[in-house]
Amino acid sequence: MLPDLKEKIAVIGLGYVGLPLAVAFSDKYDVLGFDINRQRISELLRHVDATREISRQELEAAASLRFSDKESDLESANIYIVTVPTPVDHRKKPNLIPLLDASRMIGKYLRKGDIVIYESTVYPGCTEEDCVPVLEEASGLKYNVDFFCGYSPERINPGDKVRTFTKIKKVTSGSTPEIAAFVDRLYASIITAGTHLAPSIKVAEASKAIENAQRDVNISFINELALIFDRMGIDTTEVLEAAGTKWNFLQYKPGLVGGHCIGVDPYYLAYKAESLGYYPQVILSGRDVNDTMGIFVANKLAKLLTGKGHRLDQSRVLILGITFKENCADMRNTRVVDVYRELCDFGLQVDIYDPWASPELALAEYGIKLVSNPNRQYEGVVLTVAHDLFRKLDFKDFTRPESVIYDLKSVLPREMVDARL
Repeated sequence: MLPDLKEKIAVIGLGYVGLPLAVAFSDKYDVLGFDINRQRISELLRHVDATREISRQELEAAASLRFSDKESDLESANIYIVTVPTPVDHRKKPNLIPLLDASRMIGKYLRKGDIVIYESTVYPGCTEEDCVPVLEEASGLKYNVDFFCGYSPERINPGDKVRTFTKIKKVTSGSTPEIAAFVDRLYASIITAGTHLAPSIKVAEASKAIENAQRDVNISFINELALIFDRMGIDTTEVLEAAGTKWNFLQYKPGLVGGHCIGVDPYYLAYKAESLGYYPQVILSGRDVNDTMGIFVANKLAKLLTGKGHRLDQSRVLILGITFKENCADMRNTRVVDVYRELCDFGLQVDIYDPWASPELALAEYGIKLVSNPNRQYEGVVLTVAHDLFRKLDFKDFTRPESVIYDLKSVLPREMVDARL
């Protein structure tokens, strides 16, 4: 069956993960890019990517890629790749609604011999324990008899124009040895960096979960050091530079830990561990540290302002950056909003300036109205995101000599800032 399969791929979800994947596959296969967001589809049909990950030229050149928000168009596919979001709810528990809804929708169109590949980040066991039963119920077909599954965790790095989709090694897996080999060949046909075939779907799921948990724990350690060194009155960056002279010192920096991966995925791993009766102390303690950094930053700025004689209720603060990382439009789970809300609670007048971010999305998602230009004087400035364009700003245009400049990313000249994280 598989050697004769004429691949017709449908990518479900066209965000930061799905769109680059769809474009890459369209170089060799017929691809349907599907999303329930009609506005997103309308923009892509005009060759406009609001995430800025794919250029107009790349979209125009993708002749074998078509876009649709019509569910019935999925009927033409025989390989379904799911790249929908997997967020957490207000209790930090996995929210599988988008994933299960996508599975239910796909199930309506599954035929014998079809393959469903999941890329969305989940906890180990989720594909076969949560998604497969939904596929079976919606399709009336039998798993590993009539249809098959694969799992290949996404490794998109938003904003990175060097390590793009095809240049990052891909982990693959399948529900039977034959399907696993097929899924691996499918991805290997477009991934120039190569693939790694995991022995099972559960192993592939776990590999993704620990990739991000490892980074989260390491950053939380550095963030905790920043909290300690702040009390000691020493500069964290200077300490890290000194320690970094040893060949095996890991180069992590303190900061606000947001985004869809590092700030979310550890909760998926913790949830699964707790369901098995184990409380993951290291993972969750790291999350606790990272989740409180916004409050620390706001309190530190308040102290710096009062230390320079400013009244908080009469001070204006400019936050430079709202996206979760530099040179990227992605605002998912950005922790800059924690700083913003805490400063507002202090009674400060707070503006956020970020040319990378969508003003409409910032207002819709966070209720924050971005300023189009920092054209007023501020008592305090917080650089939260290290966009290249911020390094070119003339801070004298919106600060005075008595203004406080707090550099969370340690990218500004040391002599011009009052404090660094």
